[in-house]
Amino acid sequence: MSDSLERLYQAVLAARDLDPGTSRTARLFQRGPAKMAKKLAEEAIEVVIDAVNGKTDAVVRESADLLYNLTVLWASAGVRPEDVWREMERREHLLGIAEKLPKSPVKLPKAVTPPVGRRPIVALEGRSRKRH
Repeated sequence: MSDSLERLYQAVLAARDLDPGTSRTARLFQRGPAKMAKKLAEEAIEVVIDAVNGKTDAVVRESADLLYNLTVLWASAGVRPEDVWREMERREHLLGIAEKLPKSPVKLPKAVTPPVGRRPIVALEGRSRKRH
């Protein structure tokens, strides 16, 4: 997969200086990052809508469009595919392959120390007490 995206990225770089009248990629570069971002967002929305509606074939087609537009935006921003792979590998080592890093540091609840001479109150899951 990473080889395919690398080839796509290289093709995007090669096409960015072509004639915008004949190259969609060159046209996107000519219009700038805002237009690239808009196209990327449109494709992401199409993937989501098709997935929600159970249109598997459409999800595949729109996902290919999404990846194309993502590589165009990467190229515009000076991001290389290997930069993304390196970040994915770093995250995998931290959290595992399926996890996403939190946007902000995780806040842990402060430990409550009980008053001297009293035991802490502990909630017991799945147990209910009957009162007589």
